[in-house]
Amino acid sequence: MIVEVIAVGTELLLGQIVNTNAAVIGAAMAERGLDAHFQQVVGDNLSRISTAIRVGLDRSDAVVITGGIGPTQDDMTREALADVTGQALVFSEEYAGQLREWWARRGREMPESNLRQAYYPEGAVMLPNPRGTAPGLMVEHEGKPIFCVPGVPAEMEHLMATEVLPRLATASGSEKVIASVLLRTWGRAESEVAELLDDLYTGSVNPSLAFLASNSEIKIRMTAKAETAAEARSLIEPMEMEVRSRLGESIFGTDEETIERVLLRLLSERGQTIGTAESMTGGLVTARLTDLPGSSAVVKGGVVAYQTELKQRLLGLPDVLGVVSEEAAVALATGARALLDVDVALSVTGSAGPDPLEKPVGTVMIGVATPEDARAREMRFTGDRDRIRAFGATAALHLARLAIVGRWWKA
Repeated sequence: MIVEVIAVGTELLLGQIVNTNAAVIGAAMAERGLDAHFQQVVGDNLSRISTAIRVGLDRSDAVVITGGIGPTQDDMTREALADVTGQALVFSEEYAGQLREWWARRGREMPESNLRQAYYPEGAVMLPNPRGTAPGLMVEHEGKPIFCVPGVPAEMEHLMATEVLPRLATASGSEKVIASVLLRTWGRAESEVAELLDDLYTGSVNPSLAFLASNSEIKIRMTAKAETAAEARSLIEPMEMEVRSRLGESIFGTDEETIERVLLRLLSERGQTIGTAESMTGGLVTARLTDLPGSSAVVKGGVVAYQTELKQRLLGLPDVLGVVSEEAAVALATGARALLDVDVALSVTGSAGPDPLEKPVGTVMIGVATPEDARAREMRFTGDRDRIRAFGATAALHLARLAIVGRWWKA
């Protein structure tokens, strides 16, 4: 069954709110084996919402609408649903009573505008929403079900789990599931990865293969559909083995194994601690490490030394060195290892722009000091200041990982 998701709200179009609901709904449907070929975002306009619903019905087997069923004047999903189905809006005295009770239990007087939520297209089913005042709606039009759920995430998720997904599963007549495996890579360009896996991408439908580029990492997602999760996983296994054989050591993690998780796990297994010395990245590396629960057992701390004088005084940077060089990165990492009393220290310095500092904008120097050695690597990134800093932080984490497992890069 193909299900189309429509997110309603002008604030979504303006970027004032991120459209997380559509992502959550899409993921939940995928777990049930329901296909989503299209998603729409439409503003708070009756005519445009109606058009979006008609388009969805024309090319999909069912439609799920999130948002636009609140109590205010710009909540127009009910009216659009009535317009598309050709049904009149009718008032539910029963639900109006439930609304009044909901407000009374909280010791508050109900605004009259909330009674808008007691209206529904004739013939529609009102879906109970114990987490809010807006009931969900379901109506069938020309043999296709249309569902409306609130835009408030907690309310949407509850109605999807308890009302919408079970009904969609029944309507589809299939309980197929979709399983995915995500392989995380670093060190290869997206175009190189695509070339290496081109025949797998073009030659397979179930499982399918897709590429996702994010923050200098390339992710390969393999997805299969089957009657059970175990069967879907068995379809993926041969492709996963082939991808691993082709990409080799550039694969560093699977699924939720981010570089931060992998690095902290490696350190924990070895009983080692880590610290940082950051200039250009201004604490981004440390923040990513300490975002994880339990990181304090491994991460001792970090030094953000932005000015040269602090690099010299705190971290022992020789005054004969500039700040954007491999020698400086080694000195900073070595100084941080001694100052913070850690087993592993990594440093980041460079020229993030907009004006060049000693070397062209985009030049990043990353140093790693371990009990065995201390080395640095020069890297070049393109883009604006934020992108260069983000890519530099990611590279620092990966180079630390390589150093810890003894896969040092060339000095």
